[in-house]
Amino acid sequence: MSFLPPDEPITGDMEMRDFGLDSLGMIELLAGLESAYDVHFRDEALSLEIFKTPDVLWDSLQRLR
Repeated sequence: MSFLPPDEPITGDMEMRDFGLDSLGMIELLAGLESAYDVHFRDEALSLEIFKTPDVLWDSLQRLR
């Protein structure tokens, strides 16, 4: 599910919550990332801060690989 208009580019510093990412969306995004990249986010590593921007999320994902 996309919360961005089709013509809105995704930038690394955009605040994802400002574009509608909520707790359910975070869980769905997390599950998709874990499946796509064959990683597992530990529960204690999960916080709103990790989902703040695409750059922060990508950095967190890279540390798991």
